[in-house]
Amino acid sequence: MKIIIIGAGRVGSSVAENLASEANDVTLIDVKDSNLRDLQDKLDIRAIIGLGTSPSVLRKAGAEDADMIIAVTDSDDTNIVACQVAHSLFRTPTKIARIRSQEMMRHKELYRPEAIPIDVIISPEQLVTDYIRRLVEQPGALQVMDFANGRVQLVAVRAYYGGPLVGHELRSIREHMPNLDTYVPAIFRRGEPILPTGDTIIEADDEVFFIAAKKHIRKVMSELRRLEKPNKRIMIAGGGNIGASLADELEHNFKVKIIERHDLRSRQLSESLTDSIVLVGDAADRELLFEENIETTDVFCALTNDDEANILSSMLAKKMGARTVMALINRPAYVDLIESGDIDIAISPQQITIGKLLAYVRRGDVERVHSLRRGAAEAIEAVAHGSPENSKVVGRMVSEIPLPQNTSIGAVVRGDEVFIAHPEIEIQSEDHVILFLLDKRRIHEVERLFQVDYSFV
Repeated sequence: MKIIIIGAGRVGSSVAENLASEANDVTLIDVKDSNLRDLQDKLDIRAIIGLGTSPSVLRKAGAEDADMIIAVTDSDDTNIVACQVAHSLFRTPTKIARIRSQEMMRHKELYRPEAIPIDVIISPEQLVTDYIRRLVEQPGALQVMDFANGRVQLVAVRAYYGGPLVGHELRSIREHMPNLDTYVPAIFRRGEPILPTGDTIIEADDEVFFIAAKKHIRKVMSELRRLEKPNKRIMIAGGGNIGASLADELEHNFKVKIIERHDLRSRQLSESLTDSIVLVGDAADRELLFEENIETTDVFCALTNDDEANILSSMLAKKMGARTVMALINRPAYVDLIESGDIDIAISPQQITIGKLLAYVRRGDVERVHSLRRGAAEAIEAVAHGSPENSKVVGRMVSEIPLPQNTSIGAVVRGDEVFIAHPEIEIQSEDHVILFLLDKRRIHEVERLFQVDYSFV
């Protein structure tokens, strides 16, 4: 696929790295040579210095026969105009734009061919907000991923000493929960992936991924670790776009405090939020955290634009008694490092955002993509189409589908029904199939499975 990316910032560079690794023809445009030089040295991409809104720059980048344009600069105006130019002059089939303004996000009616010709809107801030909200709603989870409009969830948890299943074979999960269906597609042990079988023994500290209907998630978690009490008290460090959006979504169901160091922004937050307590100060101030009863806080979220500040304030909050601490980390090199220490969850905006974009790059009908383990693994929701005559999956049982190595089917969603995958389940046309890939390099083989081949007819 021929793809043009406008903006070589954190989001754009992450997108370029992921797409280039999958043998796409990627061209990256940015106004700063410094942003492009390092990326061009390490990635197999073209780099062009210039304005992404310029017709001549877009033409030089190959817009005349590009399949997709992804505009992810920090400027909403630049992203919108770039998509408009790509549509009006080059008829680019798919136009994706990053929109940061919440007001612009609310008016979906603006985005249509005769108005603002953007096919897909990406808001990393909103994606991160939704990601954190799911973690708050499922205490003890390391990752929570929605599929089939939230009917199915893939959850990662760390197995604890004393969990009912720890030290036992996976097949015993059915004995513990005879009336509840779940599936474990992967286990990561000391950072290395394991494709589980029935006789795989769960060990303490394993990172276990399981899939189940949303209503059964808490019950399954209780088999792997001590079930934590529901979260009630949330403290947010940083009142920027993500912090403010998260407080707005949580304040009606949780007790929320938000710490913002700038007076003007604090006043704006206190006017826009209705039930949250807004505090002016430094989230790494020990006295402030002590005065605000950090030891009774269920979740501390450090969401400023400064990685180091997020790490330090999270470590301090954990040391002072916060039950769970999360830190927003933009530098990929930091993520693995800090999760091995006192910080429970490192949140990578780039990995959260790339999943949304990959759903539109994938061939075949892919509804949703979640990038896992810093991009090494992937979970996807693909829709089966066709008939037994022209499809490699429709009309076949799960056991008959020629899945690539280290790939498994976790669940099948048919209308409102959720079926946890078993060998004898037969895939029907329009089923939503949830797959787990331990090796993301196999993704093209999975894509081909779900493509209808009319030459069979």
